[in-house]
This record gives sequence, C-alpha cells and structure tokens, in this order.
Amino acid sequence: MKFAPYRFLCVVSSIVLSAFVAAGPAHAQSTMVRLHTTQGPMDIKLLDSEAPITVANFLAYVRGGNYANSMVHRSARNLNGTSFVIQGGGYIWPEGPTCCSLVTSRGQIQNEFSPSRSNVRGTIAMAKVGDQPNSATSQWFVNMGNNTFLDSSNGGFTVFGRLTTPGMELADRIGALPRLTYLNPPFNELPVTVARTSGGPARSEAILITAATEVPAPATPNDSIFNYIEAKYPTYLAPVASSSGDYLGYKFRHYAQFNVYLAIGDGRVLYYAPLVSGDYVDIGPVDYWTSVATTEGY
Repeated sequence: MKFAPYRFLCVVSSIVLSAFVAAGPAHAQSTMVRLHTTQGPMDIKLLDSEAPITVANFLAYVRGGNYANSMVHRSARNLNGTSFVIQGGGYIWPEGPTCCSLVTSRGQIQNEFSPSRSNVRGTIAMAKVGDQPNSATSQWFVNMGNNTFLDSSNGGFTVFGRLTTPGMELADRIGALPRLTYLNPPFNELPVTVARTSGGPARSEAILITAATEVPAPATPNDSIFNYIEAKYPTYLAPVASSSGDYLGYKFRHYAQFNVYLAIGDGRVLYYAPLVSGDYVDIGPVDYWTSVATTEGY
C-alpha cells in the first residue's frame, strides 16, 4: 500500500473539537474494548460499575475469543429510512463459503436496565428474546438514534457501554451500507459491502469482526493520543498489530502491517512512513491532541 503522510497531515489538521457522542460524562474506571471489524475499529467504553453483570458477561466473550470471525448480521432501519440499530455477537462466519454458526452461549444473564442509562444514540446494549427480560446472552446492538422507547420494552434493554466518537463514526458507516435479504430472519437485514439483488453474499462482503480485544487503560496521556489517532485513521495505521517503545526520548508505536510510526516527544506528535519519506511529519502539539482524544472518548 502506498502512503500519503502529507495528505494525512492535511486531514488531521482539519479536526474540529466535538462533543463526545454518547450521553453523559465519561467514566474514569471504564474498560475499553475494541472490535476489529473489516470496516475499521469500533471502540466501546464499558460502564463497569453501572452494569457489572452485563459488562462481565461481555468481557467473558471478548476474553474467550468468542467474537472472532463473528459478524454484524443486522442493520435495521426506521420507517423513514434512518438507521435504527446495528447488531452483532450472535453468528460466526468461519473461513469457507458456508454461513453461519452460532456464537457459543455462556448462558442467560439478569437484566440490568436502569433509566439512568437510556438507549440513546451512541450506546451499546444487549439484545434479548421477546418478552423475556432476562434472556440476554452474547448478542449486542448499537443504538444508531435516540431509541428511548426501548427503555420501556421487554423490561428495558440494558445499556452497558458507550462508543467513542471514532467508534460511532464506524457504526454510522456500517449503518449506511447496502443491505441484503439473505434467507429469513435473522439475516433479512444483512449489511454488505456490495449491493446485489439476488444470491447470497460472499464472506468477503460481510461485515466481520476479526477480533475483539481490550484496550489497555492509558498509563499516560500519550497512550490516549495513540489510542485515539489509530482508531480515527486506521487506513494509515492498521491498529490490529502494533508495538510500543522508546527511542532517543520519544515514545512511539509501530504499526507493522504498513511499517509506519506514531511518535511523541518534545511536546509534539509525529507521523513517520519510512517507505515513503525519510522525514517525520509533525502533526501538531501534544496538548492539542490530548484535548481532542479526551473530548472524543479516550
């Protein structure tokens, strides 16, 4: 892949500080999970202390590798065509032509709905069986709009996390993709990358979650900056595989897939693509990027 670090510089220089997409303040104790999808990373800040049963259940699937090769199997829309939810965590599409097998259930959990955690845009909640409030297992959904009516349906749907700003941008991209009616429910609102009028999708056209990982809690503001930039600009950094280190007083992360670096030192954030240029590209002061990262959920 050919890189364009100066284009990257122009892109990041145009960022305007914006409010964190999810309702309510960020929580210092939040665990962050990154769903590595074929469309990019989706970062979720979990509400550890507010929905402990649900968070522990979700983390069990993450840590057990149960979401690897799972898919976003539903992209539901409202009658006016706006996006309602995107849903995943239920079905695996392993290597090969045949879809799909179920994510192995770890059992049903008790509902933890609270009106203080409403189903508003940018939140993630557990899916359930109709008229069974305590039936959540592995499936989750992202609220693409303010779906507050879900607060009074089926005992209320438990919100257990909020997407960061880049995570919600990724969710919006998935929600805008073409949909395919593939077999009967649950694959009658299947998001795909290639619009088609007939026939089933290829695995390469589905929205797969290649891995689900915990993002280590930031030990320093530098980590927040790295976490934010790699989530915001995955096409330049490929955050699935990275390593960290120190060099001449600079903290850096190396992204092996593209052989590029982010580095922080002397109050500046630098981008380096050695296959393109021998020069580092200064993309701005640390204070600026710290403010952006904090505002956008990191």
